[in-house]
Amino acid sequence: MTAAPTLPTCSVLLLAGGRGQRMGGADKGLLEWRGQPLIAHLHALVRPLTDDLIISCNRNAERYAAYADRLVQDDSADFPGPLAGIRAGLAVARHDHLLILPCDAPLLDRALLEQLRRAASRQPKQAAMVRQGEYWQPLVCLLPKSLAGALEQAWQQGERSPQRALLRLGVTALDCPLDDPRLANLNSPELLRDPLGRG
Repeated sequence: MTAAPTLPTCSVLLLAGGRGQRMGGADKGLLEWRGQPLIAHLHALVRPLTDDLIISCNRNAERYAAYADRLVQDDSADFPGPLAGIRAGLAVARHDHLLILPCDAPLLDRALLEQLRRAASRQPKQAAMVRQGEYWQPLVCLLPKSLAGALEQAWQQGERSPQRALLRLGVTALDCPLDDPRLANLNSPELLRDPLGRG
């Protein structure tokens, strides 16, 4: 038997630059879950995978610095959305691929990231993105850095949706069940208390 393939050397971008509107304006990545900030759970997952761990944050940089090799922030101050953070991450990433994950998904696991890598290897010039039924998860994806120019062009033309921008460029899907617990986003106080919605 051959060993299971492992993730290629890639840069990793953790997105923690949002407004946190559903959390009353709190900085989501620093909210505690199971005794640690959400960002710490993602850091523990991806730290063994890369020597280039980037966090996109627009506040509390001194706290995020402990979890990253470098920090990036949006190039405008009005919280323009995750595509701004992705652009900033692509601009500094040192490896040919950039793994993008949201800071509020602490149930992600290594097996899912391995599946994403295998999906990306089928079409190495395309993004690989998680899809659940008809729903895409553009913030759980693996991008070739070569897409930076096309994404920048889309941004300059007014596009702000990572999903629309990436789908136009062609995407390899990693299909996951609609109820896959690993993809739970703890983006509201209710979900932070009960991520699987069990009441």
